[in-house]
Amino acid sequence: MAGLIEYKCPCCGGAISFDSSLQKMKCPYCDTEFEMETLQSYDAELNNQKPDELNWNAAGAGTEWQPGETDGMRVYVCKSCGGEIVGDANMAATSCPFCGNPVVIAGNFSGMLKPDLVIPFKLDKEAAKNSFMQHLEGKRLLPKVFKDENHIDEIKGIYVPFWVFDADADADMRYRATRVRAWRDRDYQYTETSYYSVTRAGSLGFAAVPVDGSVKMADDLMESIEPFDISEAVDFQTAYLAGYLADKYDVTAEDSIERANQRIKQSTEQAFASTVTGYASVVPEASSIRLTNATTKYALYPVWLLNTTWEGKQYTFAMNGQTGKFVGDLPVDNKAKRKWFWLLAAIGAAITFGIGALIALL
Repeated sequence: MAGLIEYKCPCCGGAISFDSSLQKMKCPYCDTEFEMETLQSYDAELNNQKPDELNWNAAGAGTEWQPGETDGMRVYVCKSCGGEIVGDANMAATSCPFCGNPVVIAGNFSGMLKPDLVIPFKLDKEAAKNSFMQHLEGKRLLPKVFKDENHIDEIKGIYVPFWVFDADADADMRYRATRVRAWRDRDYQYTETSYYSVTRAGSLGFAAVPVDGSVKMADDLMESIEPFDISEAVDFQTAYLAGYLADKYDVTAEDSIERANQRIKQSTEQAFASTVTGYASVVPEASSIRLTNATTKYALYPVWLLNTTWEGKQYTFAMNGQTGKFVGDLPVDNKAKRKWFWLLAAIGAAITFGIGALIALL
């Protein structure tokens, strides 16, 4: 039995059919008419649409440790959140950079890949403290104890594991766009809407797209302190870990690919969409992205972390140890919030009363 072929209107998406009186295809919903040749070329374009090809060879990220390289390195485990960090044998008892609880030595370091690259810390703890205090300035609803007892001595420098993705992206995009023209005569107002199928094709290069390799580090927190300047990265040496902690990755390169693809796809679509201008409306219809020269590296990025608790809720602050960019949510003192609410309400009432009295005098 023959199948039923249905054509969609490129303008409104409704089903169109052949109108024998016009000898054209016509949409009964928006009354747009199409020449058969136009629809054939449009149909051929749809049939040639390529699928996304976002493939990586993540197996090459990181290298094996050489004999002797991990001598003196120890793994510390937090019994509260399960976080594992790496330090040297001289590190005294410390607290977890993720939740602030004490950590214990688990044993010698082993079983992980050696990083390819490391971005050394450029900013010290004092800079992190100053950035934290500046972050608190002008926050009228911040609990007073948060300023007086802010645990700034617990700021810790930690190398966070990142999988770094490089690739070239070849893309084809299609959009449905409109232009609107309006005019009027003595009797009527007219509006003409023209519909366009807009295509874009080209290539973009992506270098060092980072995805953090730690479950304990929230993606949005790490992305908020970007960018890191990968041009300052150097070949990894254990000497860079001296005086700092290093988080053990618990997300593999393969498991990070989906996030890398999301970031590349989103950036590519935004870059191409920015070139479609001069239309009243633009709606994306299809996209096809193919990656070439896709490679992955394992890198350590410098981050200053502070975790503190207020009324049972944990607050995490992070500073880019290379650029100084500082982010973090702050608690709100509900008593101060109510005080400011009533104060603003009183001011508003006074202004309203004053305006009312002035009108009465007039």
